[in-house]
Amino acid sequence: MKDRLPETRYAKSGDVHIAYQVSGSGPTDLILVPGFISHVEHVWDDPHWTGCLDRLGTKFRLIRFDKRGTGLSDRVVDVPTLEQRMDDVRAVMDAAGSERAALLGASEGGPMSLLFAATYPERTRALVLCGSYALFSTAVMSPEELQAFEGRVSQSWGTGASVAAFAPSLAEDAAFRAWWARFERLGASPAAVVALMRMNSQIDIRHVLPAIRVPTLVMHRAGDKRVKVAAGRYLAAHIPGARYVELEGADHLFCAGDIEPVLAGIEEFLTGSRSQPEPDRVLSTVLFTDIVDSTAHAAAAGDSAWRRILESHHAVVRRELERFRGREVKTTGDGFLATFDGPARGARCAAAIREAVRGLGVDVRSGLHTGEIELMAGDIGGIAVHVASRIADLAGPGEILSSGVLKDLVAGSGLRFEDRGTHALKGIAEAMRVYAVGVSALR
Repeated sequence: MKDRLPETRYAKSGDVHIAYQVSGSGPTDLILVPGFISHVEHVWDDPHWTGCLDRLGTKFRLIRFDKRGTGLSDRVVDVPTLEQRMDDVRAVMDAAGSERAALLGASEGGPMSLLFAATYPERTRALVLCGSYALFSTAVMSPEELQAFEGRVSQSWGTGASVAAFAPSLAEDAAFRAWWARFERLGASPAAVVALMRMNSQIDIRHVLPAIRVPTLVMHRAGDKRVKVAAGRYLAAHIPGARYVELEGADHLFCAGDIEPVLAGIEEFLTGSRSQPEPDRVLSTVLFTDIVDSTAHAAAAGDSAWRRILESHHAVVRRELERFRGREVKTTGDGFLATFDGPARGARCAAAIREAVRGLGVDVRSGLHTGEIELMAGDIGGIAVHVASRIADLAGPGEILSSGVLKDLVAGSGLRFEDRGTHALKGIAEAMRVYAVGVSALR
């Protein structure tokens, strides 16, 4: 262990406390986004980790954290979603006083980092992915392999038995195996590990990759025992302008095996990256709402009464947008166009608006889609906006319809979706599968 450890502090992300540490003295902030479990203090007990962190600390101001439900961060009742985990990155950056940082996403930390970079490009200097993936089921484990893994967890978690899958070059190192066994126990309980892996098994961020607009380096070891090398190749092929480096070795843990090419690659890429202009395209969840049969309602109520209903409707929608951290783009007369930095928040806001306006004697229909939007003065544009609008047109009274892209991004959120089939949307080249969002969106 180091003689003097960095101080462990806590950032508040919603109601959850996220443990983090800051070390190093470099001029650039680097956020290390960990894999499925971590422990910010225990890593200092292992010389392999200490060597990596000390080396990175000579070039960067290194910020590390434990995701909610793991390590020293708060344990949570529900399995955290990818969106919540992304929020934790933002909360840690705010607490550490980091306005803009490079993100190093290791393994399962990669999808979090990708979602963050696409949603907050103005806060992301660059992105490095090590041993990561976009689709869990093909990159990490099939459903059958996951079931077998869960059985092994119940029998041997905490003994260090999983080290062979993460750091095979150190599997026979007695000291490392003992450290790893304690790392398992400190990182998460067996039940928490199973719950986290089930959530991870639903990760599919393939639709997010084209929206990455920051310099990106993808590094993957050819014989990675945990995440197939094809997953790294896929990321590099589908992220615009990404640089791909394939390394020798079978270790999944980036601080195991031959670490020099990994650290040198990170240092060269990040210290050589140029500042990027302010982004004009970001990943966002787009919501369209519309009062059903507004013309008939206006005729029946009369001009004065209808104006009061509209004023009340607008006040209700704006209250719910503020509650769910939405951004009003504009009104459409009897509806709204709004954006969200998280897809689950957008769906829950739509459900809250639907219930709230019923007290005014009207129904709304809503359409949701997550995609890349263009930021314009006082407005937004792009295909994602048109998709959300066309999906809203398909909705009936009180319905909330969403794209399959949004559905894939809210795995583990508790939202329910009912398949409404594939539709040809006007002005959209490819037919899209559409889903109805269930009432559990309010939870």
